[in-house]
Amino acid sequence: MNNKIDIVQAIEDPQLFGSLFGDQATWGNWKVFLSALFGLGLPKGKKALSLYRECTGRQRPPKKQFNEAFAIVGRRGGKSFISSVIACHLALFHDWQPYLAKGEVGWIMVIASDRKQARVILGYIKGILALPIFKGMVEKELSWEVQLKNRITISIQTCDYRSIRGYTCVAAICDEIAFWQSEGANPAKEILTALRPSMATIPGSLLLGLSTPYARSGILYESYRKHFGQDNSDVLIWKAPTVVMNPTISKKIIERAMEDDYSAGRAEWEADFREDLETFLPSNIIEDAVIPGRFMLPYVGYSYKAFTDPSGGRNDSFTLAIAHKEDNTGRYVLDVLEERRPPFGPQDVVNEYADILKKYQINHVRGDRYAGEWVSRAFQDAGISYEASERNKSEIYLEFAPLMMQGQVDLLDNKRLFNQLRSLDRRTRSGGRDLVDHPPGGHDDLANAAAGAIVEITGGDECGFGALADGDSDDEDGESTGSWGVNRAIGNLEKSVNDD
Repeated sequence: MNNKIDIVQAIEDPQLFGSLFGDQATWGNWKVFLSALFGLGLPKGKKALSLYRECTGRQRPPKKQFNEAFAIVGRRGGKSFISSVIACHLALFHDWQPYLAKGEVGWIMVIASDRKQARVILGYIKGILALPIFKGMVEKELSWEVQLKNRITISIQTCDYRSIRGYTCVAAICDEIAFWQSEGANPAKEILTALRPSMATIPGSLLLGLSTPYARSGILYESYRKHFGQDNSDVLIWKAPTVVMNPTISKKIIERAMEDDYSAGRAEWEADFREDLETFLPSNIIEDAVIPGRFMLPYVGYSYKAFTDPSGGRNDSFTLAIAHKEDNTGRYVLDVLEERRPPFGPQDVVNEYADILKKYQINHVRGDRYAGEWVSRAFQDAGISYEASERNKSEIYLEFAPLMMQGQVDLLDNKRLFNQLRSLDRRTRSGGRDLVDHPPGGHDDLANAAAGAIVEITGGDECGFGALADGDSDDEDGESTGSWGVNRAIGNLEKSVNDD
C-alpha cells in the first residue's frame, strides 16, 4: 500500500476507508483528533483550533505524532470503530519493516475489556480488511488475529498482562481501559508497563487508550491529571462528551440517563470522571490483613460460621467462606474460601460445599439475600439449612470495613480475593448513605462470601452497628436507612488511619 496516505486521507477516500463512514461531516471532530494524534496539522479554520484547545486544554497545535495518547470520550462516541480504523491504517499504510529483524513479525495489539467487546472490534477490523482494495493483503485469519502479508499481525486481546509479553509491538490500542478487570492487582498499569518496553525500539510506535471515564483513580485518571492541558507533555489527552464526537446521538437518551443517575450520566455521556466514587478499602489495609502462604485452615474446634454467594452456573462464580473468632486475641479469621467458576452444575457445587461445611461442624449457612429459591432447596437436600441474609451486600461490606480498618481480620492468601476487595467502589448517595459494589464488568463473588462470613461471626454487634440487623427498614433501593451511622464510623476510622 501507499505509505504516504495519512489516516485522514484514507477516511475521506471512498476507495479506502471512506465507504465505511457514511456522512463524513459527522466524523469531523474525530478527524481533528486524528490530525492532532498523528501530527498532520489541524484542519484549516478557527473551529478546529477551538475544538483542539477545548478537548486537550492545550494552546499550541502539535507538530509531530504522539507516541502515547488517551482519548476520554463519552459512551457511544465511536471509540471502538475509530480504534479499529487506526489499527488497520497502522497495519496497512505504515512501513514497519526497517525496524523489524529478518523474519520478525510486528504486532498491533488491540486490547479490549472483555471478550464481548473484543468480538465487536474484531468484527470491525475484519470488515475493513474485507474491502475490495485490500484484497490480497490478508495472509491468514485466525480466531482472534489477522496476519497480513507485510509481516504485520493485528491481534485482539483481552486485558491480561501475561498474554502480551514477548511480542514486538508496533502499536497497542487499549479499548475502554478504565474498565479493565483481571487477576492482576492493577491490570491497566501492569499491561502498559509490559507494553512500553516492547515498543521502545520502534520509531513511530503508538500506545493509545480510548475509554469512557469512570472513577477518579487508575491509569486513565492519573494520565489525565498529569498531562491534560500541558503543552510541553509528550502524552496527548483528548477529553470530549459524546455529542462532540458523535453529533448523531439522540439528546433525549442522554437527558433520560442524566435524570436517572446524574453522576453516572455525566461520566457516560459528558466524559467527566465520577466524583461520587472512591476506593472502598485501601490496598495497604487489605495487604496487612492477608496472611502470606495461608490458603486454608483445618477444623480445630472453634465455633464456625459460613456464608455463600450462590450462582446458577452461567455467569458468576459460586463461592463459600468459613470463618471463626479467635478466643484469645478476638481476631476474626477466614478459614476457608472456595470458588467454583462457570460453567458448573449448581447442585454438584452445593453437595460439595455441604461436605465442607459438615467437616467444620456447620449445619446452617447464610447467603446472598437475592439468591433464588432453588438455593434453599438444594442445600436442604444436601443436609444443610440455608437462610437468606438479613443484610444486603452493601450492608455486609459496610460492617466488614471497620474490622479491616482496625486490623482485626486475618484473610487467606488468595489473589482473586485481594483483587476483588481492592476494586470495590463506595458511592455516597443522597442522605449520606453508601452503596458498595464492584465496578462495571467486575466481580465480587469471593469478596462477598469472605466479608459475609466475617460479619456472621460478629453477630452484627461487635462493631457497634447492631441496629442495622435489628429494626432498620430497607428503602426502595434495598439500602438500609440506618447505614449513615456505619458510614460516619468508617469515615472516622479512615481519618484516624490517615492521621497516623
